Order: sequence, then C-alpha cells, then structure tokens
Amino acid sequence: MIDEFAKEYLHHDLRDIRETMLWKLDGLSEYDVRRPLTVTGTNLLGLVKHLSTCEARYFGEVFGRPFPESLPRWDDAAHDDTDMWASEHETREEIIDRYRRVWAHSDATIDALAIDAPGHVPWWPRPNVKLFNILVHVLTETSRHAGHADILREQLDGSTGAMAEYAHLEPTDKDFLAARCARIERAAKAAAAGSGHDGLPLTQG
Repeated sequence: MIDEFAKEYLHHDLRDIRETMLWKLDGLSEYDVRRPLTVTGTNLLGLVKHLSTCEARYFGEVFGRPFPESLPRWDDAAHDDTDMWASEHETREEIIDRYRRVWAHSDATIDALAIDAPGHVPWWPRPNVKLFNILVHVLTETSRHAGHADILREQLDGSTGAMAEYAHLEPTDKDFLAARCARIERAAKAAAAGSGHDGLPLTQG
C-alpha cells in the first residue's frame, strides 16, 4: 500500500512541475524564450529541451523501454554543447511537443512498473537502481530547472509563481516590490556593516 502511495505521490508532483516548466514560456516572444540570460547561456527553451532528453533517457533505456524517437547517446560529448539551447532550425512547437511525447512515454513506464522495479544507469557510480530512485531523481532535476526558469522569467518581465493557478496570488504591484527590495537591501547593508565587512569580496592576504 505504501509503495503505491509513494509512486502516485511522486508521479503527481512530477506531472505538476512539468506543466510549470511549459507555463514559464507562455506569452514570451521567440527571442525571449531562446536568448541566454546568464553568463553560462541558460535559457528557457533550452531547459525544456534538456529535460525532454533527460526524462526520455531515465524512464526509457534505464528500464529497457527506450523512447521510440532517436536520442543522442548519453556519452556523446558533441551533444553536450547543444543539449540546453535551441538552434534557429528547431521550433518552439517541436520542442514542446516532443516534451509532451516524452511525458506520455514516461507515464507509461511509471504506470507499468512497480516502484521497486530494477533499472540500470550506466553513467552513475552506482548504476543499479529502482524505479523509486529514478522518480526521485527526475522530480528533483525537473524542480531544479523549474527554479531556474522562475528566475529567468522574473528577469524578463517580472512574472513569478510556482503554478499557473496560483499566479494571481503573487504580488505584482511595482511600488510594493520596489519597497520590499529596498528593505532587503537595507538589511543586507546593515548586516555587512555589523560584521565588519563592507560587502566586497574578501581577499586573501
């Protein structure tokens, strides 16, 4: 009983966070979903592209149920440079549709297997796993990137929120947000002054 509860609980959270990832793209221009927003090139559409490959692999070949579309090999170094961004020849619709097809394939694997079903992850130090391990791993990975997406979206237009249905609860008043940022800034400066540091990086001497 507890095994089925755990599987459904994790699966439910995974389904929710997938939708959140796609929601972060809603209403943005083609340029804004693709452009790099950090010094390492992190971008919204690239996160979705990365997660589709990641999830297809973990709920596919790990359990002997390969995703029916071609995937780069996990040890293909050349793929690492294209995994997290979309070329001008890849459309937003293609990447989103593929992610949804991956969901369907993953869901079928999760539904078909017991939570202690064995799998094999050749790129892990301890490659012998259970479905439970992979559910936790993919949920963690997707949640991590959803957090990245939240920050990227906030940089673009100030939109925040973990789920579409709760977006109206997020404060959007610019004066309120400016006052909150100013209060946090004052607290940071006061803490730095009290510690004897001026807020600049410490140097080795």
